[in-house]
Amino acid sequence: MKYYDLVEMLGKEGFFDLASVVQLTDERRESIRMQLYRWCKAGKLLSLRRGMYAFPEACRSVSINPAELANQLYRPSYISTHWAMGFYGLIPEKVVTYTSVTSRVSRSFDNSFGSFRYQSVKTAGFFGYRSLDIGGRQIVVAEPEKALLDLWHLEKGVWTEDRMHEMRFQNTEVIDADKLHVYAEKYQSPRLVKAAALWCSVIGSENEGTVEL
Repeated sequence: MKYYDLVEMLGKEGFFDLASVVQLTDERRESIRMQLYRWCKAGKLLSLRRGMYAFPEACRSVSINPAELANQLYRPSYISTHWAMGFYGLIPEKVVTYTSVTSRVSRSFDNSFGSFRYQSVKTAGFFGYRSLDIGGRQIVVAEPEKALLDLWHLEKGVWTEDRMHEMRFQNTEVIDADKLHVYAEKYQSPRLVKAAALWCSVIGSENEGTVEL
């Protein structure tokens, strides 16, 4: 396989994996893997993680959306916690790390397009996500309520009122309190049920002008 042939086959895909190349050629898997490795060493390909690659900008006809890449680097997964809360405007900070939730073991990847973190939840907690148009691509992101619950679940320790204040939550109107309670129950975690009740109490007080997050 020649490099030009690979560009012709997959240059419109942005990023691709080893399995895709194997399906499109008649060459042995190990031979293809070694050739891809050499092209990475030569700068003709970018390694995204083991077995997944992208062309340099000059050799691909589409741009790469890091949020879309976050969905594909490690599957199944959806973007959640800090990145999702930043996306919804729930926290003031701009989040540059793409934080996701997965039903597999936790993993991390760093490549030319950013830092990608995946935290594991049990199967019962893998729900509450939707597909959104972000930058012209369909990206799977946690719903606002689920992004909160994922954070509360994955961050160790008890969620107290002071800890809620430290997060400096804003634009809290995007959270549906009823859905938050339903999702907390579905998560099957008494700790999250308590955190959800505390959130509603704190936000209720804020809306009355007595608490300022």
